[in-house]
Amino acid sequence: MRGGPAVADLVRGDQVHRDLYLSAEVFALERTRLFRRAWLFVGHDSQIPLAGDFITCALAGEPVLMLRREDASVVVLHNRCAHKGAPVVSAPAGRIARVLRCPYHGWTYATDGGLLGMPLREGYEGTAFAESEAARGLTHWGEVAVHRGFVFARAESDGQDFCQSTGELIEALDLIADRSPVGRLRLAGGVLRTEIQANWKIYLENVNDSVHPVTTHASATLSARAVWGNPTEGLEAPLAMRQLLPFGSGYTFFEKMGGRVLPGGHSVLGTYQSLHTSYSALGDYGQSLRKAHGEERAKRVLAFSPQNVVFYPTMALKGAPQVMRVLRPLAYNRTIIEAWAFQPEGAPEALLESALLYNRQVFSPLSLVAHDDLHLFEHIQTNLAAGPNPWVSLHRQESGADGAPPRDVGGVDEALLRNQYAAWVQLMSDRGPAAPGRGP
Repeated sequence: MRGGPAVADLVRGDQVHRDLYLSAEVFALERTRLFRRAWLFVGHDSQIPLAGDFITCALAGEPVLMLRREDASVVVLHNRCAHKGAPVVSAPAGRIARVLRCPYHGWTYATDGGLLGMPLREGYEGTAFAESEAARGLTHWGEVAVHRGFVFARAESDGQDFCQSTGELIEALDLIADRSPVGRLRLAGGVLRTEIQANWKIYLENVNDSVHPVTTHASATLSARAVWGNPTEGLEAPLAMRQLLPFGSGYTFFEKMGGRVLPGGHSVLGTYQSLHTSYSALGDYGQSLRKAHGEERAKRVLAFSPQNVVFYPTMALKGAPQVMRVLRPLAYNRTIIEAWAFQPEGAPEALLESALLYNRQVFSPLSLVAHDDLHLFEHIQTNLAAGPNPWVSLHRQESGADGAPPRDVGGVDEALLRNQYAAWVQLMSDRGPAAPGRGP
């Protein structure tokens, strides 16, 4: 960005500057502004069922640990000893006995981060240690919100809580949790991680891009059709084919898919139909949901099958088949993509099978689908630096667009992408997010 346009000039209503993807300076600002001002997904509480259970990850480039306390509450702490900065826990997941103990000098902390003790404590008497930052123990990574098992954290508040910031998308978390008759989800099959050599925004744009499957994934659908052939009339396609064949739907299908633009960069793609609408209840599953949640609620749960629900800036959820993706940006040109699958407790095993197969078939880098995307993303990252045109077009269906979110749009309307960049500008500005109650 040095010598180029300022952050405020990188986004126009209908196009964005390539420095958004190519500049290390922009990415550094995203870490200190955008990612610290947004609610970021940390993990799911099914990963830490018992007191002392923890997982580790990075938020805005900072190592954190998510820990279950004795009172069953969940905390998100900086995984950095207050003494010398060593990681307090090094494993990606595990369980502590009663306290957190730094492996370097043995400083110990309570599960709320408070400093309990250190070796040779008498050596600190008569010093200014009690007034120092180190004496405060492990610091919390901002505020934490747990909703239906999904754990989010935000380093800097704008005065709105998680439900206010997320708005109507909170219902998406409720609906996927209620696919369980008892209202609980479990992480299933671990987390599938893929590192790509591309900017995180290239991937996030693609989540809301319903035009690309026609060309990008033509090979996947052709391969699926070649395998499935011409089956006997009335014979149901196997699950693998039911997941792959819809990628061959034409532009008319995707245009009629529908989308919803929401404040804060959030969105829903597939408000009317999606590639997943053929998933249906199994056996007496529908009856068990009606018994547990009531007739109307069960109907809504079974009908919930959007293409993608984007919790801006780093999470995209699918209602059927109970999967989601989480973006973990590493650098301006490196991103880890996580694929999560959930098992609704008390639901048929077929739902779990569907979720696990979908992640393998669609999100694995060796799948018939994802390798097309990842190949293009990495080449986009390098090709954007070439040529005299520094702008990326977001013009599709911009003509005549008006009205602040929330509003409904067509399934191929790039308003879904323009909305992401309106939120990007807000979060990246010196003044921070808009005041409560204001949209982008």
